[in-house]
Order: sequence, then C-alpha cells, then structure tokens
Amino acid sequence: MNAKSAISKEIFAPHDERMLGAVQVKRRTKKKIPFLATGGQGEYLTYICLSVICFFICSVTNKKPAQASITKVKQFEGSTSFVRRTQWMLEQLRQVNGIDPNRDSPEFDLLFENAFDQWVANTASEKCTFFQVLHHTCQRYLTDKKPEFINCQSKIMGGNSILHSAADSVTSAVQKASQALNERGERLGRAEEKTEELKNSAQQFAETAHKV
Repeated sequence: MNAKSAISKEIFAPHDERMLGAVQVKRRTKKKIPFLATGGQGEYLTYICLSVICFFICSVTNKKPAQASITKVKQFEGSTSFVRRTQWMLEQLRQVNGIDPNRDSPEFDLLFENAFDQWVANTASEKCTFFQVLHHTCQRYLTDKKPEFINCQSKIMGGNSILHSAADSVTSAVQKASQALNERGERLGRAEEKTEELKNSAQQFAETAHKV
C-alpha cells in the first residue's frame, strides 16, 4: 500500500471522510522556530490532503450537504503511521498560486484566512494533479467564496484536466461498446437475412424437385 492510500485509510476513512487527493510537499522557506523550542520529533514527511465528508440528508433539497477540507498530515521518521496536523475548511482558502503559468513547476503557495504557506511538491506532475482536483472540488462544493487561482497553467483550469480526461475515456468506452453492439446487430441481421434466403432457395428447390 502506497503512502496516499495508507493516509486515506488511516486518517480519513475512520471519520467517514473521503480523500480526494494529496500531494507530498516540503517548505520552500524554513519555518521560524522559537529559540527555546526543544524536544522536536525529528525529520518527517508532509502531505497536503483534500477530503470531503457528507452529512445528513436535507429534508428540503433531499441532498446530502458536503463539507470539504484541506489537511496537513505528517509521517515522522521511524514511524509507519500518519498524524493529522492543521486542518482548514475549504471555505477558508483564499488563493492558490501556481507560481509560474508557463512551465511545469513544483512550487506553489496556499493562502488561507489565517495562514500562508509556501510549498514545493515532490514533483511538478503531482502538484498539477492535486491542483486539478482542488480546482474541480472548489467549483463543485463552494457556491459563494471561491478561491482565486493565479499563475496556474491552462491545463489545470481547462479541458485537459485528468477529470475531463477520465470522463472522456469513459464516454469513449461507452461509444465503442455501443458501436460494437450495433455492428454485431448488423451482422446478426445479415445472417438472418442470409438464412432466410437459403431457406427460400431450399424450399423452391424442393418444390421444383417434387414437380420433376
């Protein structure tokens, strides 16, 4: 089981949350630590995770209201388990900065109501995938205050996202299956017509033979 699957199972599933995406990160700038701070827990890996939880069914709309959140999860050196750290509601996200819209870059910033973090993703593609899921989630679950996406590549905002690609793949598969069924139906139809022709020919031959 990879780290993201383990995080989903260990951190979110027990609380009836569904993890939508995650990106492994490290800080671009070191966080200032108080001079007297001691007893650190050593090296660790950090993940920024996006999750959603559904609540009761509303009697008016008959729909399940959903609440999305962004959670910082850490795995400390020498441990196989994960620890939930800071969590923000998606409504608190104010700005997503992709840093450079002209190239694949692993750097990005997240601005919340009460926090600002500068990150470097493990890879540029991992960041891109997370951004695509984050943008789609904001469009789906936020109605009023949607965060601003700046300095982001067009593929994150437009039709080239993995979500659209997945939908296109499903549509293509359905179309191919439908076409295959139609072709099969046409072949069966032609076979039935051929059988009917052979049957008529045999009947005519039998009648002719009987007359002779």
